[in-house]
Amino acid sequence: MAWSQDEERMLVQIENYLTDEDPRLAARLESFNERVQRKESGERKRTARQARGPRRGPSKSTIIIMVSWLLIATLIATLLIMVFHHDAAALPM
Repeated sequence: MAWSQDEERMLVQIENYLTDEDPRLAARLESFNERVQRKESGERKRTARQARGPRRGPSKSTIIIMVSWLLIATLIATLLIMVFHHDAAALPM
């Protein structure tokens, strides 16, 4: 909602009065406004980065689980090969 010209004029008058009356307050408000602007620009950058998608790889726990499953599958395959090889060796020819 836009402000009327009278409201904007009154706000400028208040701002000028406060700036003239207490320069330290004006400096604090200026510093605060700069910090808010930096924070908002950082949030915009972060939002844009998230919109592109994460650039991270798999987490450590995911890698550990994948390696564990690969190891289990290898052990099962080795045991099956040993069992079938032993059965084949035990058969009479």
